Amino acid sequence: MEFCKEPGRIFATDETGKLLAEVTFPEQEDIAVINHTFVDGSLRGQGVAGQLLRAVADTLRQDGRKAKPTCSYAIHWFETHPEEQDLLG
Repeated sequence: MEFCKEPGRIFATDETGKLLAEVTFPEQEDIAVINHTFVDGSLRGQGVAGQLLRAVADTLRQDGRKAKPTCSYAIHWFETHPEEQDLLG
């Protein structure tokens, strides 16, 4: 799956433009707040949410930014990926 990137958002749509997956991370006080993760029911259980969070982590690392996960999936993802703890601000 190929993701599109916008400031504070990584997402994927199908050929009709329907949103299939999304993670949002608006910046607040110099920290990217990961506040929403969505995966369409047709893609659940295929690791798409994890791919989204990996893309966010890679983006933030490249930009030298920190993260604050507030949505339940992002919190869980960071808990299960100790190698990414340095991104937490």
